[in-house]
Amino acid sequence: MTRFFWLHDDDAATAAFSGSFNATHKWSLPGVKCPTCGATWSAWGNHYPLVDLSRLPEHAAFEQARPEPFIEFSRLRERVRPLAPPGAVLPPGAAFGPLVGTASGEFGPFTWQGTSLLLVRRDAMERLQAEGVRGLLGGRTELRFRKKAPPELLDLQLEPRGLLHPDCIPAGTPPPCPTCGRHAFARPDEPILAAASLPTDVDVFRLENFATMIVGTERFVDAVKRLELPGIACRELPTR
Repeated sequence: MTRFFWLHDDDAATAAFSGSFNATHKWSLPGVKCPTCGATWSAWGNHYPLVDLSRLPEHAAFEQARPEPFIEFSRLRERVRPLAPPGAVLPPGAAFGPLVGTASGEFGPFTWQGTSLLLVRRDAMERLQAEGVRGLLGGRTELRFRKKAPPELLDLQLEPRGLLHPDCIPAGTPPPCPTCGRHAFARPDEPILAAASLPTDVDVFRLENFATMIVGTERFVDAVKRLELPGIACRELPTR
């Protein structure tokens, strides 16, 4: 039986490497003003660095973060959908294309921004792929370094593939909005994964109903440890 682990930043590796970056994705869907639930919101964690919106005549509409009425948000989302992976989750704020910004310092195999944006050095990703880790897709970044011969950093495209089990979602949480899909709740202190929702073809992914949580299989975690690649800590998650 496959074991699953919540992946997050390793404080020891953060102290050992000085690399940092200040960047945002080139394009994103706008936030939304929902006429049904009344919320004005956008999500974080749905990043698709391999999706190129430059071919859209109206690509400039995706270059400025802002809220839009639901009807305009829906129109823009449908413009993106044919370019996104099949079945992609595209909430308000979903981001696309390369990370654009600045970077400095020495980067380890993995570097995090918050809990949900994960960069990997190309050499580390290639070693993991050689170990049989499945589903690693890296998008190029447009990070500007001052030093010569900077590392090649890839932005992992980790698609939402699994769910938190309803039993661990706080009691009294309203159901998802039927119009905009907003399902607002805090991350559970004791997350449980819904076993039937978990993928069998990839070894690292996001959770569909909590995209800032990145989950890896035992195969991924074992490969990271075997190759001695610092930068990722993990916590095993129960399934139900």
